[in-house]
Formats: sequence, structure tokens, C-alpha cells
Amino acid sequence: MAGYRKLGRPTDHRKAMLRNLVTSFFKSEDGKIVTTEARAKEVRSLAEKMITLAKRGDLHSRRQVAAFVTEPAVVQKLFSDIAPKYAERNGGYTRIIKMGPRRGDAAEVVILELI
Repeated sequence: MAGYRKLGRPTDHRKAMLRNLVTSFFKSEDGKIVTTEARAKEVRSLAEKMITLAKRGDLHSRRQVAAFVTEPAVVQKLFSDIAPKYAERNGGYTRIIKMGPRRGDAAEVVILELI
């Protein structure tokens, strides 16, 4: 699992948050989520690993993805819809677009989206 940023949280909270963000990212209809820049960079790394595993398409990779993604429907969507779109692409499945600082705490907010 990636994890070079602590994101101001204990380990168990951080891992759960990243798993939920990756699940929400793949679950979204338009393939986009809005989050802070530090979180988006961590989620991008994990999401690209999940897509790479899904491109392999074998049972072992399906079980590895299912162990990380929290919803079976999202695992099915990843293997049947998302991974085939990137069959010819070697990495770089996501894009980060900066939106500017958030009101309140001035955290840099970005859009993380599938290309």
C-alpha cells in the first residue's frame, strides 16, 4: 500500500480513509472526486494500482482488489467497465486539476478524475 504522507491521522484512520476515497472515486458516475491535494496524490497512486490489477483480469488480482475496495459492485465495475478502457495504456490513468484554496482553512482543493 502506498503511504508516504501521514495526512495528520493515525495509521488505521488513514488507511480506512484512503480505501473509502478510492472506492468513492471508482463508484462515482463521472469518474471524479473533489478533495485536497495531498489526499488526491495518495488516492491517485492507489487508484492506478487498482486499475493495473484489474487490467490483468485474473482471479488473484480480483481478490487483491476486493481486499482493498470496500464494495463488491465497485470491484465489478472496475473489472468490467473501467479496466477495459485502459487496456492499451501503460499507466497515467488519472489527472489532478487544481481548483484553488478552500474557504475556511485555505487547503488546496483539486479534482481527481479518470482520463
